[in-house]
Amino acid sequence: MRQKEGNGSREQRRVTSFDVARAAGVSRAAVSRAFTPDASVSEKTRQKVYQAAKELGYRVNYLARSLTNKRSDFVGLVAAGLDNPFRTQQLDHLARALIARNYRPILLPTSKEADSATVIGQLLHYAVSGVIITSDAPPSYIFEECAAEGVPVVLVNKGEDFPFVDRVVSDDRMSGYLAVDHLLESGAKKLAVIAGAAVSYSSRRRAEAFQARCQTLGIEHSVIPVAINDYVHGHDSAMTLAEMGIDGVFSVNDYMACGVLDGLAKAGKAYGSVKVIGHDDIPQASWSAYDLTTFVQPCDVQAEQVIDLLTSRMSEPDAVARVEFTPVTLIKRRSA
Repeated sequence: MRQKEGNGSREQRRVTSFDVARAAGVSRAAVSRAFTPDASVSEKTRQKVYQAAKELGYRVNYLARSLTNKRSDFVGLVAAGLDNPFRTQQLDHLARALIARNYRPILLPTSKEADSATVIGQLLHYAVSGVIITSDAPPSYIFEECAAEGVPVVLVNKGEDFPFVDRVVSDDRMSGYLAVDHLLESGAKKLAVIAGAAVSYSSRRRAEAFQARCQTLGIEHSVIPVAINDYVHGHDSAMTLAEMGIDGVFSVNDYMACGVLDGLAKAGKAYGSVKVIGHDDIPQASWSAYDLTTFVQPCDVQAEQVIDLLTSRMSEPDAVARVEFTPVTLIKRRSA
């Protein structure tokens, strides 16, 4: 990297693609193609460019490129509930899958609909190639803005239908049905589902499917509502379960189910006396303290579904809205 000295200081000049082209003995266009995924350039030329760039300390300025191309390689990840270990898993797989497809994820945390609308508006200033939303879906007007900007949006585990907005949804109905069947097979007779249905589409679908299956089979059951599907509310619900004589529980996520198990222990209930099933198969579910029976919605499969829809929408912006379902599998452990 060239430097010039003056007044006792050293000022560094940014290395440009022209410098790399000169050092590699190629055109500037060849440098651009070498750093563009799937661009037409010989492997020999690509390696010459990479070597010259390494020696000079050159890095591609993706923001500058986005100004030229009218679209960057950035994809926004909008997420809430980052305290839930499942969300961490989900975002990790989404980010890795994006990188594997030569996109660069930008994570923006949020907590409610208004926040989602605000951060998506911010993302549009960066000429993002797309937006993936795992938090609550924002108001419809923001999707209209995205469509006007040519920015595709994919919702994950959201129920709202919007024109030109694709969705990937876990097979929550199957989870609810199978949870009832497995609790009965495990010997439970008085069942309950714990769910913050008002705050989560997935929770609502799982709870509704659980109730529908119980009604079909003529099984006594209860619904334990909570404000938030988290550890604290699961823990606080355990005393209610014990007092009601519930012996089979479906918690709509593992994060809350771990709280239920700890709360039951604090209430004096022996492990296994109340059968507990969770959902998501977070790492803590397999810990010996919980050994939680649960459902896995494979984050790697879900991530590929999301990005397939995103890239497809880029090439077919006017296609009808589509929904992909992510399969679930029951993982049997000692809790039920």
